[in-house]
This record gives sequence, structure tokens and C-alpha cells, in this order.
Amino acid sequence: MKRVAVQAGDFDVAAELVALEALGGGGVASFTGVVRGGGGLIALELEHYPAMTQAQVDRICDEAMARWPLLGLSVIHRFGRLEPGARIVFVGTASRHRTAALESCAFLIDWLKSEAPFWKKEHFEGGATGWVEARVEDETKAKGWG
Repeated sequence: MKRVAVQAGDFDVAAELVALEALGGGGVASFTGVVRGGGGLIALELEHYPAMTQAQVDRICDEAMARWPLLGLSVIHRFGRLEPGARIVFVGTASRHRTAALESCAFLIDWLKSEAPFWKKEHFEGGATGWVEARVEDETKAKGWG
């Protein structure tokens, strides 16, 4: 099972976990990312080119399934305008054993954080905006997977 979705709407974390658990493995790992608040941030806006984004996320999911003995995975990434506290990304993996589930989940979220083709713009109180720059530590972590 491979579920990849790039969507504007919210997602149901519990339903994603139930689907992964139903695959009958011994380990399910997941990560849910939430838009951070603070510093006057009122929204994070994500833009993307749909065909390119879907193809890139599909490709990295296929790579994860080839590298680890996964029973399934679910990757959901949202786009559009999201307020602090909104869910932005979900990664879930299922395997017979915890190591493969945990490692593949970390691999996928590290890749999404540093390489997924999204452009992120922050909106602040008072009308200021700014594009989010890539963080060196995120890129270093993703490159560590080889």
C-alpha cells in the first residue's frame, strides 16, 4: 500500500494510522507536522506546481519502499494558506519490525522538509511577508541518508 496525497484540505491522522495498522505488521511509525506560531506569524502559505510536486513525492516514496521492507506508507502534504496549529504534513510507515518503520519515516520527513518542491511564504501581523529560506541543518540531515 502506498498512499501519496498533495492536497489543500486537512487529513485524519487516526484514519491514516488505522489503515497502516491494518496491514498486519509489527511496527507503525508516524510524524505529523503542525504550522508553528509565534513571532507574530498569522499564516503560512504553501505554493507548488502540482505535476512536479506529485511526481517528486511519488519518487521518494518509491525509494523508501525499495530501501526498507515496508508493508505500506502514507504521505500527505498540504498546500494553501494555513494558520498556526494547522496540520501541514503526515508521514506514516508500516513494517514487520520497528527499525524499518522508524528509519523510513525519518527518511521521508527529512526529504520532505528539505527537498519537496514547495515554496513557503510567511504572513505576519501588520501585513509583513517573507519567503522561508532552506535551513542548512535540514539539508544536512537529508543528505545524511545518502
